[in-house]
Amino acid sequence: MRRYLGIFTLVALGLITLSVQAQNKPNIVLIVSDDTGYGDLGPYGGGTGRGMPTPNIDRMADEGMTFFSFYAQASCTPGRAAIQTGRIPNRSGMTTVAFQGQGGGLPKAEWTLASVLKTAGYSTFFTGKWHLGEADYALPNAQGYDEMRYVGLYHLNAYTYADPTWFPDMAPDLRAMFKKVTIGSLSAKAGEKAVEDFAINGQYVDKPDEKSTEYPHGVVGIPYFDGYVQKAALEYLDKAAKSNKPFFMNVNFMKVHQPNMPHPAYEHKSLSKSKYADSVVELDARIGAIMDKLRALGLDKNTLVFYTTDNGAWQDVYPDAGYTPFRGTKGTVREGGNRVPAIAWMPGKIKGHAKNHDILGGLDLMATFAKVSGAKLPTNDRDGKPIIFDSYDMSPVLFGTGKSERKAWFYFTENELTPGAVRVGNYKAVFNLRGDNGQSTGGLAVDSNLGWKGAEKYVAAVPQIFDLWQDPQERYDIFMNNYTERTWMLVTFNNVIREKMKTYIKYPPRKLQSEVYTGPLTLSSYQRLKTVRDQLSKDGFEIPLPSGN
Repeated sequence: MRRYLGIFTLVALGLITLSVQAQNKPNIVLIVSDDTGYGDLGPYGGGTGRGMPTPNIDRMADEGMTFFSFYAQASCTPGRAAIQTGRIPNRSGMTTVAFQGQGGGLPKAEWTLASVLKTAGYSTFFTGKWHLGEADYALPNAQGYDEMRYVGLYHLNAYTYADPTWFPDMAPDLRAMFKKVTIGSLSAKAGEKAVEDFAINGQYVDKPDEKSTEYPHGVVGIPYFDGYVQKAALEYLDKAAKSNKPFFMNVNFMKVHQPNMPHPAYEHKSLSKSKYADSVVELDARIGAIMDKLRALGLDKNTLVFYTTDNGAWQDVYPDAGYTPFRGTKGTVREGGNRVPAIAWMPGKIKGHAKNHDILGGLDLMATFAKVSGAKLPTNDRDGKPIIFDSYDMSPVLFGTGKSERKAWFYFTENELTPGAVRVGNYKAVFNLRGDNGQSTGGLAVDSNLGWKGAEKYVAAVPQIFDLWQDPQERYDIFMNNYTERTWMLVTFNNVIREKMKTYIKYPPRKLQSEVYTGPLTLSSYQRLKTVRDQLSKDGFEIPLPSGN
């Protein structure tokens, strides 16, 4: 009898130990907004100064750490793929995403933040914008999330395509096609078939329960959708607070992607009373509601909250766009397309009023969340094949115990295998531009801010080089100028690019999930394909130094 009591006691103690360990693991909340400009928010000189107060984000920054050299990718899908996978988007094939109705999306072999955190015993939840494909295998509930609720599969513009008030000139058969294939808000638990909650359109309408021939599941307009995302997040926190299990909640607001249509409760609530400013005020309020709920439930004692956005401001669509003090726009390798706001918050663990200028980015959330959760980054993908991550652990930076190991950042646009630009320390080299029809080289170049509207082109036989400390706007090319020259910098850039390119041999990129037009396929490029593969396999990659200097 004593023997059985002893075994029972050991088992009980073991269960208690596991429960304590689970409770000690921090909860993680990741909040991602859409297309938010670096200069929109109060901690970055925006907020009230730009007619759009952001008191809740200001408080988060005041109580936590604000990042000033934090990077995303150049546009929505690659930005979100990089966050979810911790891998540069050309590895996962997620440099763009297909139109609605074309299927595809995040390959099922990829690891995500959710699937990695589940290996550490976390409950996982997703709500809001996904934009990583619409195939069943690509949805959040098939990518490690225990539950997804009110998920939007596309950028906001996509929900206006079938609307005759937006595009009266569209051919009826094309409108009918978009009407048929555009999926509305989705919800489901892991292993379940996703169910449409309601359709989404570009009108001021909020009728999720009112069925009709046109909308058999009801319909909710763009202005109201983020309210459902907030509702899902708050209800999940209520449920999670009653569990002993640590949780990971990923909240993705649709604001402030074009077209900005603020919820009626926030119309003219900004100082400037513009649609964009009203939408920023709405975004701030919804983030504030989540933060208030965490505090009210006592979850703030052991929860890491990280806020960021998917890419830089979309200057092409001004004035329905955010502001960046940097050169360029979403869709380019300029700082304006890639440097984004980011704030980390964890009272008692992350010091308040902290400001950080290390080179960090959305890619680094994977290694960071794995570290704080006790998860190990996998060495094989979910199909059992070797995998590599481009993610660095930020926890030493967050908790004041050291520096990040990241020394470089690589900038890509949609179809690049070699980076269009690279930053090492405070220096940045630009090799390939998209959208800038200014002067290709020279001391001062004029920037038109064109993003996808502009052509892809190489800057010259040599790159542009900028000192981002002295010249964060990338105005003065110092590769060669009238007082000195920086050709020797190519040695540094060469080294980091060569090491990155070597990884493509052992870890080949996946097939692109959506084709993009890059100009005609020529005979010479066809003949080069085998040569390029052979060169990478045999010699790696190298940018030659210019001669005749």
